[in-house]
Amino acid sequence: MPRSSASRVRLGALCLAVAGILFVLYPAIRPFSDETGLQGAAAFASNAWIVAHVLAMLGFVLLSLGVLGAYSRLKQAPSERPAARAVVLSWVGAGLMLPYYGAEALGLHAIGHEAVRQHNPALVHLAAEVRNGPGLILFVPGLLMLGIGAIALGAAVWRSGVLPRWSGVPFALGFALYIPQFFGNQPIRVAHGVLVDGGCLWLATGIWRSPG
Repeated sequence: MPRSSASRVRLGALCLAVAGILFVLYPAIRPFSDETGLQGAAAFASNAWIVAHVLAMLGFVLLSLGVLGAYSRLKQAPSERPAARAVVLSWVGAGLMLPYYGAEALGLHAIGHEAVRQHNPALVHLAAEVRNGPGLILFVPGLLMLGIGAIALGAAVWRSGVLPRWSGVPFALGFALYIPQFFGNQPIRVAHGVLVDGGCLWLATGIWRSPG
């Protein structure tokens, strides 16, 4: 592999590893509370709310670059086609999700800040309008595409003969479970983040160490 290509592959592996860490930090830092009344407003208005969601957004951006790095390593392998599908699905999926995460981070933060300032818990109900509004039309398909893309990449890794065969399994499982984990409490969501992190780190290590 030419030196420039090897550098791009390793940069993709690094992006994937950092993304995994961010997917743990997001639920660990994000405030979890009864999201009604002034308690919910205080959670939305906190700096931790902004930081956690920004880390999640960065995680999805780095994930997309990491999948591209994996494809760069697999494009000469027999599983090049599913790896290419994984790139397209992950990029489009992440792009569809990011506006919703932005609204969740900044829109709910503004609502919470104003509710606390006015000492008016009635304003918190606006959070449901943000979460259940038109943004869901982008968010849900984006998550589904991301999960399908992760499964495609896991299948490509399994068939490649280049990367450790099992390294794509926890990666695919973690993103396939992304929608169900939203219904869990903080320990469940942190545990899911650990699963995603483990999948990202294992895959990133295989990409970094792979010959070529």
